[in-house]
Amino acid sequence: MEYETIGLGIEDGVGKVTLNRPDRLNSFTVRMHEELADALTRIENDPAVRAVLLTGTGRGFCAGQDLSDRSVSPGGEGVDLGESVERYYAPLVRRLATMPRPVICAVNGVAAGAGANIALACDIVIAARSAKFIQSFAHIGLIPDSGGTWVLPRLAGQARALGLAMTGAPLHAETAEQWGVIWKCVDDDALADEAAALARQFAAGPTRGLVATKMALRESFGRSLDEALAMERDLMRELGRSADYREGVSAFMEKRRPTFTGI
Repeated sequence: MEYETIGLGIEDGVGKVTLNRPDRLNSFTVRMHEELADALTRIENDPAVRAVLLTGTGRGFCAGQDLSDRSVSPGGEGVDLGESVERYYAPLVRRLATMPRPVICAVNGVAAGAGANIALACDIVIAARSAKFIQSFAHIGLIPDSGGTWVLPRLAGQARALGLAMTGAPLHAETAEQWGVIWKCVDDDALADEAAALARQFAAGPTRGLVATKMALRESFGRSLDEALAMERDLMRELGRSADYREGVSAFMEKRRPTFTGI
């Protein structure tokens, strides 16, 4: 597939996906969904790619759905937004959350609506100081989709999640970091370098263990303590037999840098 609305680059074990509709604040169209799905498939099928970096071009990360891509007018026929969620947004969020690679999102500006929640679906979020997250659904009579109703209360707590979702007030990057909604807020001119450095770190790391860590933590909300302890036992048994574990211990004992094979 030839890409018109995104960019894909692979370097140093990192698959970098860039939303590229800057004139529309990288808002989603059907075409963008299809291209992004194709790019993620290429990444998943490439064993040389061991980490993913998602970002946007221009002054925004993603403004959510491009409303001009739908036919909506006062007095007109209703639109089946459930079909759009089921066909495009839900699969994208599931894919980012379960991707068998560490996924970093570098939020370079406004992340609104689905754009905010797609960013928060990634494993690690680094945001520029000027960035802000907006649950803009409140302004057009909708609910937070793209996993927003699930991730917001888990990251921000119910009171803050309700406030963000019902008022549509912007959550600035510094506050998002303070609340624990994102991993880190950095100066705008440092965002690209910090995100790329972390992606390279993950790509060179024990990615099998990193992916197991990500999935264990993501699934912990549905487990009891006993179930979590059993899961930890099973994963530690599996990872303890891996080449990466042997390499990590050997490198530590020999005081050298490890060379992990990862996934």
